[in-house]
Amino acid sequence: MSPEPIDLGRRRLMGAAVLTGAALGLVGVPARAASSVASPAWGAIRRVDAGDLNVGYAEMGPAEGQPMILLHGWPYDIHAFAEVAPILAAAGHRVIVPHLRGYGDTRFRSDATARNGQQAALAVDLIALMDALAIPKAVIGGFDWGARTADIVAALWPERCQALVSVSGYLIGSQQANAAPLPPKAELAWWYQFYFATERGAAGYAANTHDFAELIWRTASPRWAFDVATFQRSARSLDNPDHVAITIDNYRWRLGLSPGERRFDELERKLATRPDILVPTITMEGDANGAPHPEPATYAGKFKGRYAHRLIGGGVGHNLPQEAPKAFAQAMLDAAKWG
Repeated sequence: MSPEPIDLGRRRLMGAAVLTGAALGLVGVPARAASSVASPAWGAIRRVDAGDLNVGYAEMGPAEGQPMILLHGWPYDIHAFAEVAPILAAAGHRVIVPHLRGYGDTRFRSDATARNGQQAALAVDLIALMDALAIPKAVIGGFDWGARTADIVAALWPERCQALVSVSGYLIGSQQANAAPLPPKAELAWWYQFYFATERGAAGYAANTHDFAELIWRTASPRWAFDVATFQRSARSLDNPDHVAITIDNYRWRLGLSPGERRFDELERKLATRPDILVPTITMEGDANGAPHPEPATYAGKFKGRYAHRLIGGGVGHNLPQEAPKAFAQAMLDAAKWG
């Protein structure tokens, strides 16, 4: 089923500019002017052509160091790792922190490429980036969308993943599994997914992207006292011209409202079997995560290699790397030793 088109008549008040998301049925959603999100934490953002994308990424540490790749989620950006990356670089690792498709300085190389947010597409993006940077294998860590992407690479390309750190554990899903209804309380936690399934939700997210993101930050991490500057530093990454299209497609795909791309069908068939992860893994969870997330007991059995789970206390929410950078960095260092 194709995603429903946005009513252009209702969108005229929001400007004439449009996202390059026509393939997703998102024509009429206005694009914000993209801005660089380089900061003193990173220095200059680097760029490389990798598969469908020209990827904007930060890099720290010695070029000959053991590679580590850190993956952010929605609606966050590479600054989630601004304190993690220097710790890992100081320990001698080559640290790569890319903007995902639809974020920051990352751009599609062709206007003709579908603005597809399905899980397999993001995983293929990571493999393409590793190829472009001549990284045969890396320790991969992430949260939210980034954790799902890391899980998929570890499951389907274990030869590319030396070890894994995954916040909220095993997040690989499928349209088939997502078709099953959840208990009412669990469905309520996914309110934004249902909102994004509608024309109203797509238009609302386009009109209020920063306000929406701040609401998610506060509800997902209710005890994280981030300041305005911290939020705005990351929110600029959401001004990417493809951000709204990718976000809407990601959540519509989960509900079977967006078809995805046929070139990823075989990967999705494999992922729908919920493949085990064999590489050494540390899963993590904050004790105050307000976002929907599985309980550790429900996924521990999916990790068949050396495995540990760490609960991080002190009011840590969904954005664990930014809220507890030392704990996340230590997990990366420990997982590297296991690998």
